[in-house]
Amino acid sequence: MTAPRRQAGRGLVTLLTLLVVAGGVAAYLGMRWLARTYQSAGPVAAATRFEVSPGTSLHAALQHLQAAGLLGDARAVQWYLRVHGIQVRVKSGTYEIPAHASPEQILTLFAEGRVVLEQLTVVEGATFADFLEVLAATPHLQHTLKDKSPAEVMRLIGHPDDKPEGEFFPDTYRFAAGTADTAILEMAYQAMQRELAAAWEQRAQGLPFDTPYQALIMASLIEKEAQLKSERAAIGGVFVNRLHRGMKLQSDPTVIYGLGDAYDGSVHTRDLTTDSPYNTYTREGLPPTPICLPGRESLLAAVQPEDTGALFFVATGSGDGAHHFSRTLEEHNQAVQQYLERMRGTHHGGGSPAAPVRP
Repeated sequence: MTAPRRQAGRGLVTLLTLLVVAGGVAAYLGMRWLARTYQSAGPVAAATRFEVSPGTSLHAALQHLQAAGLLGDARAVQWYLRVHGIQVRVKSGTYEIPAHASPEQILTLFAEGRVVLEQLTVVEGATFADFLEVLAATPHLQHTLKDKSPAEVMRLIGHPDDKPEGEFFPDTYRFAAGTADTAILEMAYQAMQRELAAAWEQRAQGLPFDTPYQALIMASLIEKEAQLKSERAAIGGVFVNRLHRGMKLQSDPTVIYGLGDAYDGSVHTRDLTTDSPYNTYTREGLPPTPICLPGRESLLAAVQPEDTGALFFVATGSGDGAHHFSRTLEEHNQAVQQYLERMRGTHHGGGSPAAPVRP
């Protein structure tokens, strides 16, 4: 090989080497740029909610993020994921994207399904009908129960043989947007079964009822009668003592529940004397079903009543929800008179049994 040819060969090698080095540098710089794009803070200055619909692909999600101003360069993010072999499965739901979240942070939220949780609250003492109203008024739920009867609702959640009243635990429930209302009901149903079973395991000896369902009925009466948590067990004790003696429970809330839409805000003498399955002034024993959704304290009070010997209670009228508990009819009638005088004789009852009664 002549010298010129050798020199040309060396020049070609040098050129190729320079091109390889330049390509490597470019690739390195490109990778660095992709990494910075993927890990750098995003453009949005405040936390923003972002909805991912079911079936949305990663490509579509990135495009929507860029269109919403939450992502700077969707294509660069896709290239980064492709180069590094990263697979991201986007889970549907509503996400809260933090201020200046990087693409990496956003995709981590998607992959882990860390959706925003909504919530609804059902208060202790609410009825099943109240629960349905709360569900109907709660946004972000999938509403499926409109115009459904209670029996249809129970069939939908898989408990067709159960009466709905009392079977759902009053609590605050958190859920992802798009959750079906029936799923919330099922959560509340299972929660009540757990709470009732736990309370039943702690029951005292000698109770005048022998099934958890009867304890649930008793708990619902206590829930509606007790305004003070400290009095729940004492009220339960009065009801238990009356059941043991064969006395009618004479609980106004049962009468009110039986009246349904006919209740006008006051309990009248005619209401107390008109017989119905829920009128505990005319019928002995517990009503046929619970009258509300009782909470944990009332469940425990039903199975662990306080043994005070009292057979009567009536509101004191002091405005704090307290009651006066009496062992004898004479003492009770005096307490009722004091209550009526305090109320200036303008309002019936306030606790049950409240009116002067014979055992």
